[in-house]
Amino acid sequence: MVYKEDTMLSSFKERAAAAITSLRSKPRKTIMLVHHDDADGISSGAIIKAALEREGFKVKAFCLERFYPQVLEDLHKNNEIIFYVDIGSSHADLISSYNRSNSLVIILDHHNPSSATDPMVLDMNLELFGFRGETDFSSSTCCYLFAKELDGKNVDLSYLALVGSSEIPKGFVGINAKVLEEALENGIINRKGNSLVSTKFDVSVNHFFSVLQILGSTGYYRRGPELGIEVCLHGLGQDIRDIIDRLEADRKEANKKLLVELYKERLRESEHIQYFDSGDFFKGMGTKVLGTFCSFLSYQTKLIKKDKYIAGFMAVPKEIPDWGVLSEEFVKVSVRVPKDMRKEVEQNTLPSAVGLLNRVTASIGGVADGHDLAASCIFPVEQGRDFIERTEKVISEYVSK
Repeated sequence: MVYKEDTMLSSFKERAAAAITSLRSKPRKTIMLVHHDDADGISSGAIIKAALEREGFKVKAFCLERFYPQVLEDLHKNNEIIFYVDIGSSHADLISSYNRSNSLVIILDHHNPSSATDPMVLDMNLELFGFRGETDFSSSTCCYLFAKELDGKNVDLSYLALVGSSEIPKGFVGINAKVLEEALENGIINRKGNSLVSTKFDVSVNHFFSVLQILGSTGYYRRGPELGIEVCLHGLGQDIRDIIDRLEADRKEANKKLLVELYKERLRESEHIQYFDSGDFFKGMGTKVLGTFCSFLSYQTKLIKKDKYIAGFMAVPKEIPDWGVLSEEFVKVSVRVPKDMRKEVEQNTLPSAVGLLNRVTASIGGVADGHDLAASCIFPVEQGRDFIERTEKVISEYVSK
């Protein structure tokens, strides 16, 4: 199938073609592939890894939960070509400041974008062409479209675009619907009852998604993202299934204990925010589990207030797998917008989750990213003692306009 050549998608293809020309002009050195740690990020990483290796490049995949200035500085000092997938677009301006035209940087993402100021930083985010990253496409879809521009044979990777897109609540709509149609027409995906199944591995898209969510977040410090890319490209062996079972049991137990604690102690509250500290409940797991728990919490109507933002706090381990140890200590905050507040966010009478965190972190040296209804940030621990007060001030100023 050929996508309808509307103006927005044609513009993406033109920019992708220019980026590919720049890429192919480079010597076949190792490419640093930085990807996020959730199912969309791992699917995205697998698509680009496979597509680039088919082009003759060597690829080093590096899973990064969050942007840390210290890590960014190191990446842009030591790599000639860097891909950021499912991470990076929100900080294209920050990437530009560290890159200083030192590396060719290609970003394939669906998070709310900022503006790149370095001509060597090429952001392919489809939001820049008029699509919505919360409904029309995922990062893995963006990666898939780029991979097809590299070589039409990469259509065989369409199942991974659908795996990553499974995170979008409204299902396969927009560009994702066209990817699904293409995958079905080419026999990459089959329908079995209500399931979409990869013909290569006889594994459902939903199961792929669940597996990658566990490996990437709960298993972040236990080679989970690396195993996730292996699963994407080579399937599920029994040894990996056993690892997944153990990781999922750990996560469920941690969620259960924290939920019991919150029902007993209740969430703390300010005027517009209900919040909690996860303490050591998620020790040994990636910080992504905090966001997953906050999403789960947003549906616990007997526990939460329907008219206040949900915020969860977690200390960030200083170790970055496959990189080293951070010199600073950071705190992560995940924010979710309860269902009954979402219309107010859509109508701009309340700030979006990512907009709120961007405003707060701008004054405390933090880094925020995400979407309108779900976002997170990190900031140096010494700057966070009045985080709630700063956040309340931003909300109050916003609603008083």
